[in-house]
This record gives sequence, structure tokens and C-alpha cells, in this order.
Amino acid sequence: MPGLTADPVCRVDPGTGLLGGARYVHSPNQDARPPGATLDLIVVHGIGLPPGEFGGPWVERLFTNTLPGDEHPFFAEIADLRVSAHLFIRRDGEVVQFVPFHARAWHAGPSSWRHRVACNDFSIGIELEGADDVPYADAQYEQAAGAVAALCRAYATLSPTALAGHSEVAPGRKTDPGPAFDWPRLRAAIATALGVPAAPAARAATPQGRA
Repeated sequence: MPGLTADPVCRVDPGTGLLGGARYVHSPNQDARPPGATLDLIVVHGIGLPPGEFGGPWVERLFTNTLPGDEHPFFAEIADLRVSAHLFIRRDGEVVQFVPFHARAWHAGPSSWRHRVACNDFSIGIELEGADDVPYADAQYEQAAGAVAALCRAYATLSPTALAGHSEVAPGRKTDPGPAFDWPRLRAAIATALGVPAAPAARAATPQGRA
């Protein structure tokens, strides 16, 4: 199965900001984080293009600004968006990285967390191929847990308690990863990967801010 390295402990290279075993595809939709910014949050997203459809090249095309607007009616609405995520985890477990972790990916939009606005400044975005009402795949939980554990090992400011859905940092605007996403399962898998007790759910803060 494609995905991360066979090594049970996957790693982040602190020099490159890349996750070992992930396929790297450069997204132009990134920039430098603000001076002094630390990595304090991991945001989990869900995406399917077209919505509810999986397995095609379209998420990768969206994140690289090559999505053909004439391929599908929905694409015409979003082809001009400039968005990205650090990681994209497909249904089969393949992990694609678009932005090094030390750089700012454009994934959260207007957002806030624990009274801090502009979540892109201090967060890592992980997109899972899915839909709000469709169960996510076993391989996605495994790969997401491995990636989060690797990030927590690489960056001292990150913790399994600093994990939120897009809907939590942008309430009323976003709903992903949706009710079909099994948060307890992900948290338990992360705890197993780190060899620690499962972390409790974190609480978001309002109001929403500008990213």
C-alpha cells in the first residue's frame, strides 16, 4: 500500500521540513510564516473533488493551480482559488506533501483558535480525501496518526492536544472533516504511536479572525 515509510516510526526532516515517505509535489500556494511564529496547532480537513468523489487527480491539480475549470461545473467555481495544505492523505493511504512544515500553507482561511486569529500562521494543515458524511478509510487514520506523531516528535511546540477540525477553527463557514470523522479513533492511534495516554479533545475559541 502506498504511503509513509515502512519504518514504524516515521520522521520529519527538520532541515527540509518534509515527512519521510511522503511524495512531494510543490505547491506555489505558500509563503513564509511571520517572524517568531511557532507551530502550535494541527488542523484536519476533508476534501473531495468533485465533492463526494474520490481517487482522481483533482485535489493535486487544485493545490498546484492547474485545475481545469471546464472539466466539471464545480471546478469552474473554484479553479481560481489559491489554496494548499501541508499534507494530503488519499483513501488508499498515499501521503502527498505540498508545503514544507516550516512554511505557511494556505489551508485554514479566516480562522481562530484559543483566542488567536489567522491559524495559517501557526498551524499545519492535513487534508484527508473524504466527505462529511462518508466514513474515512482505515489507511487514512493510520497514516494521519503516524504523521501527527512524527510532527509532535519533530516540533516541541506541537502536542496531540493541539488538534482541531477545520469546522472548529472556522465555525459557521466550514464543516469538514464532518460527523463521519472518528476523532476518538485518531486520538487513540496517535497515542499508540507516541506511547502515551490518549489526549482529550481540545476546545476551540471564538471569535473568528482573518487568515
